[in-house]
Amino acid sequence: MSEIALQAVGLVRRIDGAVSHTLVNGIDLSVNRGEFLAITGPSGSGKSSLLYLLGLLDAPSDGEVIICGQPTSKLSENERANVRLTKCGFVFQFHFLLAEFTSLENVLLPMRAAGKMSEKEMRERGLELLASLGLKDHAGKRPNQLSGGQRQRVAIARALSNRPEIIVADEPTGALDTTSTEQVFGILREIADQGRTVVVVTHDPALAARADRRLHIVDGKVAQTFENRAVAPEPAVAAPTEG
Repeated sequence: MSEIALQAVGLVRRIDGAVSHTLVNGIDLSVNRGEFLAITGPSGSGKSSLLYLLGLLDAPSDGEVIICGQPTSKLSENERANVRLTKCGFVFQFHFLLAEFTSLENVLLPMRAAGKMSEKEMRERGLELLASLGLKDHAGKRPNQLSGGQRQRVAIARALSNRPEIIVADEPTGALDTTSTEQVFGILREIADQGRTVVVVTHDPALAARADRRLHIVDGKVAQTFENRAVAPEPAVAAPTEG
């Protein structure tokens, strides 16, 4: 039986005010360890809102998110932050690298926040991750010295730095050219194949079709589910391999 890495039960996100607006409306969802799940839907459908709830970047109005068997609704904000830091890695459409830091320094940030490794161990892991993503010669460069695809690969290295069980990505190829899109999506596919759970919001149905499963969200609800594991082309840059 497959191990469930990520689960949502009756998940609701509502914005209250003079006129209430429901972004996520009672979604139930289970994602297995090593599964690649794509979430699609029209603009404003609630797909990114759902992703932010699953990654504990936002708190639900109702319902539960269970990360690696741990319910999170009753956790304090500090406890939620620790689960985000240790169990989840994040990749966004815009890389959000710190401009004044080098590639390596950006990758080290989550490890420094976790405080579980020595400086030497962190630097060795950071360099290994960058090298495995084809960025060995770019560790000392700042974001403005990198291409869009290179910056996104640095962001993936940063997301992987604390060895998270789950990678969540919000339109990670939305700002990239075709070649970089293939590289980045191929890397995410490889990460899932190596046993991590990957959940990606994408507007591109061709990319979504390369996931193991696709959820189509409309008006905050799951409208359709597609089981469509397809064999993806070999990525131009391989995903990092964990020892």
